[in-house]
Amino acid sequence: MNYLAHLFLSEGTPASLIGNLLGDFVKGSAVNLYPQEIRQGIDLHRKVDRYTDSHPIVRSSKSLVCADRRRFSGVLVDVFYDHFLAKNWLEYSEIPLSDFARFTYKVLQDNRDILPESLKRVMPQIIARDLLGSYQAIGGIDNALNRMSARIKRTNNLAGGVEDLTVNYQQLELDFRAFFPDLINYAATCKNQD
Repeated sequence: MNYLAHLFLSEGTPASLIGNLLGDFVKGSAVNLYPQEIRQGIDLHRKVDRYTDSHPIVRSSKSLVCADRRRFSGVLVDVFYDHFLAKNWLEYSEIPLSDFARFTYKVLQDNRDILPESLKRVMPQIIARDLLGSYQAIGGIDNALNRMSARIKRTNNLAGGVEDLTVNYQQLELDFRAFFPDLINYAATCKNQD
């Protein structure tokens, strides 16, 4: 899953939000620099990634990505699923997405000092572009993929990935709707074990 889903699956506390976001930014023993609740969020993020990558519905979604972009299918499907979560947000949350995004951005700004440098560098753009809210629109997904493509050093065609979303839109949304309740249940089970 991508940023929005990881944040959604957190406990909703500042420490849990930070931890669930940091799973992509903190590597190795650097995890031990953080307090327990943040470490639990990082752990949940990684469990969610493993569960997602092994789920048959997600694998089916990945097979819809064109052969030329297949090596990016995991990244693309993660971003596509964030689009469907953002688009259908109120089916999963009682808090409007704009309020959730605003709260998340404030948590990040208030805790800037403990964030890894890589996140500090991108945080101003995440907030200025309202990345989480922008996922509601296909254009926001296109922009996100273009920025991801530009950050990859080697030549890639990730920037054209929005085409895979538009061509397979109905099936991908059906896949998301079938998969996401499983993921919510899995994350709840993981949180109850902590």
